[in-house]
Amino acid sequence: MKKILLSITAVTALAAATVPAVASAQSINHRQDMLERRIDQGVRNGSLNRREAARLQAELRETARLEYRYRRGGLSGWERADLDRRFDRISAQIRYERHDRDYGYGYGRDRDHRDDHRPRW
Repeated sequence: MKKILLSITAVTALAAATVPAVASAQSINHRQDMLERRIDQGVRNGSLNRREAARLQAELRETARLEYRYRRGGLSGWERADLDRRFDRISAQIRYERHDRDYGYGYGRDRDHRDDHRPRW
């Protein structure tokens, strides 16, 4: 009985130790692609206006340039963590901007710079 319990404990500890390694091994390029896809989707469905999308894409490009500089000397653990933090922040900004009810064309001041409060039936 003790051998079985010890085996189960060892397998559980091994699985718990490998989960963070697998999570951190997610491709940086995959994260960039997913963030770009979320921005594009927000523009298509109107939850992001053009100005918000352009700002988010600029931040994503800036992070990609930083990644390129980091990779020239080899990506260290600190650099990987820094990129992860930056991607997390961009992801949170996308989430905020997509849900801030600041809709694109046809809703308020984005169209012709005038307030148009007529209902769109």
